[in-house]
Amino acid sequence: MSRILVTGSTEGLGRAAAEALQSAGHRVVVHARSPGRATALRPLLDRGADAVTGDLTDRDAVRRIAAELNDADPLDAVIHNAGVWRGPAVMPVNIIAPYLLTALLPAPRRLVYLSSGSHFGGQPTVQGVDWLGGSAGSYADSKPFVTALAAAVARLRPGVRSNAVDPGWVPTRMGGPGAPDDLELGHLTQEWLATSDEPEALTTGGYWYHRELRPPHPAVHDEAFQDRLLAALAEETGTAL
Repeated sequence: MSRILVTGSTEGLGRAAAEALQSAGHRVVVHARSPGRATALRPLLDRGADAVTGDLTDRDAVRRIAAELNDADPLDAVIHNAGVWRGPAVMPVNIIAPYLLTALLPAPRRLVYLSSGSHFGGQPTVQGVDWLGGSAGSYADSKPFVTALAAAVARLRPGVRSNAVDPGWVPTRMGGPGAPDDLELGHLTQEWLATSDEPEALTTGGYWYHRELRPPHPAVHDEAFQDRLLAALAEETGTAL
């Protein structure tokens, strides 16, 4: 039985992953943006889930979440599920928050980051990026960053299994009701990578789609790009990985 944090777990893929993990007997830590949003988590809390609350656009809130988690029972895995499709919160939520949580939570031995097929259309450059979200960010640009972060953690933390997952274009609030991919398949890979001892699930540094390894954008495994990204994120947040 593992203790697993799922960020952005009030609805969509995060909620589905949290429910499935809890049903499988794992100890789940769910996350909501605000106390009001946390009311949606009551069924999971009544079944024994723990909860953390904090707006991932607020770096102080992210630090508080990390401190709260570090004071509790150790986490075995984190599924960095929370994501924003458009607007000024894109970079703060999609890359700054998972970077900070990765830097500030040293214990988890399995990390799963939500990527997207959109990362192939993103610009893998750290020049001119508005990390604070003062203006609308590009979802496509955020996803090469988080996919490269997963690969960089795999390289720099040999004892950690770190992977990125493309869940597909699924019919969640973000994806819309007409999204063509299977919602059920959209969260199974995250759960499998976070918990399974099957040899294939013990891979690190992979980019996955429906439990199938696929080649990501070439920049993802470019160590020079990874290092530029980590340096930019460390300078921006004042926190080194």
